[in-house]
Amino acid sequence: MSQLQMLELGLDELEAMRLCDFEGRQQEDAAETMGVSRGTIQRLLEAGRRKTLDALIHGKALSFSDADHVCIRPPVHPGWGRHGGRFGNGYSRRGPGRPPL
Repeated sequence: MSQLQMLELGLDELEAMRLCDFEGRQQEDAAETMGVSRGTIQRLLEAGRRKTLDALIHGKALSFSDADHVCIRPPVHPGWGRHGGRFGNGYSRRGPGRPPL
């Protein structure tokens, strides 16, 4: 991995792609969910998709960076409380998709 060129994907770009591309929501709905304008969603989608495709096509690594417009909410699993590094509200201390602390 240390040999690969890194591309930084903002969490707001990832969230816009998750809402629109993965969940199939309309851009207006995604914009309302994230608390941004539809134009911002369009810009986030364009940038996120470009970076993701660049990484896939050219064999680059993706890293994730903080962003201004983030509202990623991983699904809440029954029985996950404060133990095991997870909060009861569905947020992990280390972010979505990462193992508990």
